[in-house]
Amino acid sequence: MGCKKLLVLYTGGTIGMQMSAEGLAPASGFEARVRAQQKREAQPLPQWSFAELLPPIDSANMNQHNWLAMVAAIRAGVEQDGCDAVLLLHGTDTLAYSAAALSFLLLGLPAPVILSGSMLPAGADGSDAWGNLFGAMRALHAGVAPGVHLYFNGTLMHGARVSKLRSDAFDAFSVLPRQRQSPRAESIPASIDYRQLRQPVNLAVLPLFPGVQASQLRALLDSGVQGLLLECYGSGTGPAGDAELLATLEAAHQRGVVLAAISQCAHGHVEFGVYAAGSQLAATGLISAGGMTREAALGKLFALLGAGLSQTEVEHWFGLDLCGERAQ
Repeated sequence: MGCKKLLVLYTGGTIGMQMSAEGLAPASGFEARVRAQQKREAQPLPQWSFAELLPPIDSANMNQHNWLAMVAAIRAGVEQDGCDAVLLLHGTDTLAYSAAALSFLLLGLPAPVILSGSMLPAGADGSDAWGNLFGAMRALHAGVAPGVHLYFNGTLMHGARVSKLRSDAFDAFSVLPRQRQSPRAESIPASIDYRQLRQPVNLAVLPLFPGVQASQLRALLDSGVQGLLLECYGSGTGPAGDAELLATLEAAHQRGVVLAAISQCAHGHVEFGVYAAGSQLAATGLISAGGMTREAALGKLFALLGAGLSQTEVEHWFGLDLCGERAQ
């Protein structure tokens, strides 16, 4: 059944930008422009109310505090205002990161959430803005399952599987066919569902590269990092011949840092046992993200660590499929 009362939550981004002396910049007042454009739409749309997160931002400035503000606004719309669906308008630079983070921050929410935006501002010649916005509305009017989704260029995608692959075309987002094989969590406990309050988390991402130094890794870990996402080669390999680097990882794990690994390959997945180099990395305490994207793995670490879970608890839930992020 389709939604009857929709919350449109505007955070900024290209879709509502207007020209300033310095170029395109986020702008308020987008509701009036949407309602004016709706009069030109022929197909039926759900009833909707509008809310803004102020000030509207360029999504290049997105951070964890913004994610938590989104969660609070979505919960208020659903729990207090009786909305049964949410359309969140967002800039494209970090749209996939926010879709992934919200997928884990809103586990169990009994309403669908769609994120969308545009490559060109609403009103620009040939813009994709209205097609994406009203296309997402029509999808929700027709009926979308609870969970977090991304709608772009006529396609509805899983929020925790999508990545931005292009910056010069309307089909900027895609779901990569990465292998994902993990047991599904039997249920979502209250400790990690959408009602659980979160705190900001010090997270870091480090891509491995030929010549990476243990001292570089140590400096990063010594900055107070609570979780490190290591972008490994292929199926989860790295410079296993560097004893100092392995010792740095092991020491970090022993003091409570959560260490997770993804593959640098767009179509890859981490399977440590394939190569000895991968097994040696895993022995330091590194856990596999399977075929998760960078966006999904980072968002999942934030949701779990931000809920105050212990290292052991985070590693347990990180290894399970919570919302379809690890299952093809």
